[in-house]
Amino acid sequence: MQKIVDYPLLVFGFSFIALWLSAFVGDFARKKLGPLEKDERQDFVIIQSAALTLLGLLIGFTFSMAINRYEQRKNYEEAEANAIGTEYVRAGLLPAAEAAKVRELLRNYLDQRVLFYTTRDNQHLQRIDTDTTQLQNELWSAVQARAVTQPTPVAALVVSGMNDVLNSQGYTRAAWWNRIPFEAWVLLMTIAIVCNLLIGYGAHRTSVLFLVLPLAVSVSFFLIADIESPSGGMIHVQPQNLVKFSQTLHAQ
Repeated sequence: MQKIVDYPLLVFGFSFIALWLSAFVGDFARKKLGPLEKDERQDFVIIQSAALTLLGLLIGFTFSMAINRYEQRKNYEEAEANAIGTEYVRAGLLPAAEAAKVRELLRNYLDQRVLFYTTRDNQHLQRIDTDTTQLQNELWSAVQARAVTQPTPVAALVVSGMNDVLNSQGYTRAAWWNRIPFEAWVLLMTIAIVCNLLIGYGAHRTSVLFLVLPLAVSVSFFLIADIESPSGGMIHVQPQNLVKFSQTLHAQ
């Protein structure tokens, strides 16, 4: 399921077909078992309303979870840009040769971070992760040497800034891994199927209206999956702060 939700259109198609079929299964069961008696229908309506209310609440809570994760990824993108920008300035406190080396590495690192946010191909993302890890090792080695040979307050300040750069990337990666649990998707789909079964069973006749709830719920699932998926779908965190800083460096 975690792989499926990276493709919101697949989520939409799968959920729409499953829910639409559920409504017709309920309708088929009504025809086989017979319609509800008049005294049974009132109790059935109560159960049906409760199930639909529960489904609506679960969709709302899940949508809120997806939005919170999206906002978290946006905040970490801003934090990364601030950390890299701060360290780029602090690198100027180093001797000229070391400052030039650290700043060159930071520019390359910045380019990799922009690619991380804008690339959608999984294989390319793996290469970006490998290059990012290599650059992180080189950046840390560049400031570590100065801190070991000359442990001054200035060197400590530069090392602290580099630590923030590396930590910010780790926080971003953790935010991308922080997904809506598989069990939550299973619960959503189960409740949605039950609701459509109840609608089909409680209907007076087969109707095109059986498409309404499956369509509405499937669109909701599509939107949740799209917002919640970091690299799939159409809604993504745009690296506006990283790109702006990169453009500023190139302009200089």
